[in-house]
Amino acid sequence: MLGDPALAKKISAKLRIPVFAGPMFIGSSPRLVIAQSKAGIVGSMPALNARSTAALDEDLAQISEALGSDQPYAINLVAHRTNARLEPDFAILEKYKVPIVVLALSARPELVQAIHAYGGLVFNDIISDYHARKCAEIGVDGIVAVAAGAGGHTGNISPFALTQEIREWWQGPLALSGCIATGRQVLAAQAMGADFGYIGSPFLAMEEANTAEEQKQMIVACSSKDIVVTNCFTGVNATFMRPSIEAHGLDPEAMKRPEGMAIDISGGGADARAWRDIWSAGQGIGAVKRSGPAAGYIDQLVSEYQAARATLCGSASD
Repeated sequence: MLGDPALAKKISAKLRIPVFAGPMFIGSSPRLVIAQSKAGIVGSMPALNARSTAALDEDLAQISEALGSDQPYAINLVAHRTNARLEPDFAILEKYKVPIVVLALSARPELVQAIHAYGGLVFNDIISDYHARKCAEIGVDGIVAVAAGAGGHTGNISPFALTQEIREWWQGPLALSGCIATGRQVLAAQAMGADFGYIGSPFLAMEEANTAEEQKQMIVACSSKDIVVTNCFTGVNATFMRPSIEAHGLDPEAMKRPEGMAIDISGGGADARAWRDIWSAGQGIGAVKRSGPAAGYIDQLVSEYQAARATLCGSASD
């Protein structure tokens, strides 16, 4: 068995509810990260959300000053070779000793070693047991299992299957991503074997998110039937809201990527039209009923989580 089982408890001890915020391209902002972490979860944002490495420096200065050393937060770093900002952005993460770094689209042992050297933790996004094992081999501290239905760059394996396969050999922290939007679903993720729920899309509707008001309202109005999966923009399957695609005169059913085209996140992370004007979300957005402050949504998660635990404990004793 691999991984440190005590590490998940150490992280959870600093949280009100075992939840990581998913880092959302464009949507996550320093203001949102601060609100998330202060409300009792692990706030996060992608490094590429800052328009430049210098802007990332300013963002992390703001986050570090607001949160201090007691409240954990995470920065997502795209480790793929097409990310031209990888090295300079990592230098900024190292400067601020970012507590948790979530690597995406590649497993890089030299990055893991460098993060460990300054005392940080490394989580890695994966979409299969095979990728999880590769990440474990290079010494990551935690795994983010991106299952079917997750927003943004998504997976295609059932969360039941993915968590079961990983837990056969991995004892370390495991976060589950895919349609988690309520406190009850966080508890369900734990029942399946995960330590943390990984929640992204609902935060796109929050006041602190760097999203247009029309996007916030579309999140509230849409449900799973409105989600389309396509690899047209970056070469990796990602989820988008059908109304935002159709609003730009595109036919979701006709969006086909030519065979043989490789992953490419150069130029800041994606085709500029994707993510900014054509809006991403996961299949779980049907649970999002209103926009509002992130702290209020997290309070709701905590209340739902506690109620679900009480209900299940009561049922077990009957």
